[in-house]
Amino acid sequence: MQSRDERPDAVIDAPAGNWVDRHAPAAWRPWLRLSRADRPIGTWLLLLPCWWGVGLAMMADGPRWFDLWIVIACGLGALVMRGAGCTWNDITDRDIDAKVARTRSRPLPSGQVTLRGAYAWLIAQGLVGLAILLTLGPAAIWMGVASLALVAIYPFAKRFTWWPQVFLGLAFNWGVMLAYAAHMGRLDLAPVVAWLGGIAWTIFYDTIYAHQDTEDDALIGVKSTARLFGKASPRILLGFAALSVLLLALAIGLTGRNQLIGFTGLIGFAAHLLWQLRIFDPDQSLVCLRLFRSNRDAGLILALFLAIAGLA
Repeated sequence: MQSRDERPDAVIDAPAGNWVDRHAPAAWRPWLRLSRADRPIGTWLLLLPCWWGVGLAMMADGPRWFDLWIVIACGLGALVMRGAGCTWNDITDRDIDAKVARTRSRPLPSGQVTLRGAYAWLIAQGLVGLAILLTLGPAAIWMGVASLALVAIYPFAKRFTWWPQVFLGLAFNWGVMLAYAAHMGRLDLAPVVAWLGGIAWTIFYDTIYAHQDTEDDALIGVKSTARLFGKASPRILLGFAALSVLLLALAIGLTGRNQLIGFTGLIGFAAHLLWQLRIFDPDQSLVCLRLFRSNRDAGLILALFLAIAGLA
């Protein structure tokens, strides 16, 4: 495993020994880092609500062969669109990132990528995402187009509201409705409720993540729920975890098949969130980062059981 001293161009908060730093060609590393390919957790957190949407649709309507492509397309789409979103975020935040210890090593503030190059990379990723979206049918296409406004607004939210995590949740969980619409050809109440539950989940995990930066954020005037909640975060996040579970339970209840299997997965999801709260310490940055990344497992538990319920 290589250290940062052996690879001085690596991003500070990327996992040590990630595949970009170890194996990617040198010329590609800045672009892959701009897309956060060295930190795949964001792709997982964008993808998992999409898979929830497929599971809910199968529970409501039964499985179809096309669902296999929806699952694959969501994986590919999450990869490139998360990359595009991160590129856009870094373009808008390049001056802020240069002032924060954890982010000043990113490709734009460190000078590894030019602003013009970042815009070109953004467009390229967006075109790939559009090509994938066009395979999912009219309802999903319109849902995808509608999501662009949320993606565009999110990087600016921390400048005007203490609740930027809400804007992240609006965008990151949109896929539960998009994937459901790809299967059903329409939007029903169940995925909308699941979207709201996902937003509460995002506030939960991204507040934990934001506690890493509270001191730097305070110095430069960036707002976040971590700064807003402060020492009360564990208690308040318990409320958002409960809200997420309740809304997801309602979404499962609005489907018609094998709900007991879906509820079993939700119990596993809820248990994971409670485990996170048990060891959460707002003052321990490494603990916050570990817990944030662990939400991949929480979301996978629910996605797996929804898939079993839909296929059974």
